[in-house]
Amino acid sequence: MNKALIAASAAAVALVAAPAMAQEAQSYGNLGYSVVEIDDASEYGAIHGRVGARYDHVGGEVEAGFGVDSDDASDLDASVAAYATGWFDIGENFSLLGRLGAGYTWYSAPGFEESEFSFNYGVGAQYTFGDNGIRADYTRWDFRETEAADVFSLSYVRKF
Repeated sequence: MNKALIAASAAAVALVAAPAMAQEAQSYGNLGYSVVEIDDASEYGAIHGRVGARYDHVGGEVEAGFGVDSDDASDLDASVAAYATGWFDIGENFSLLGRLGAGYTWYSAPGFEESEFSFNYGVGAQYTFGDNGIRADYTRWDFRETEAADVFSLSYVRKF
């Protein structure tokens, strides 16, 4: 499973590296809150951070998060993921985005700890004003062994 995450990360870097030779990157970071719903059975809250680079219409980003709230006896401990991103600008300050990647999630319950690999994909929108902005997105985590998760996120964006 770790090999698949490494391969997905390498693919995201490769997608970013080719355009980087032709133009300068626009780097950014996000800090936000996510609601993680696992097949309508469990709901978790999580704080997440992202760092990424965008080259015109393509880019890549990595994210990490940790659980802060749950509605049942289990907890979302942490998650990490890497994504290739595609961007479509709707005006000067508003963009739509898509992302495709892979991640790893750790969760636990009393006497039980589990981690699982997932293929992830999603869409979102971002509005910026100067070097700051706001981003809303939806991502689907398709786990290999268990149910899938729907992740709804709202983030503060800062360009570097």
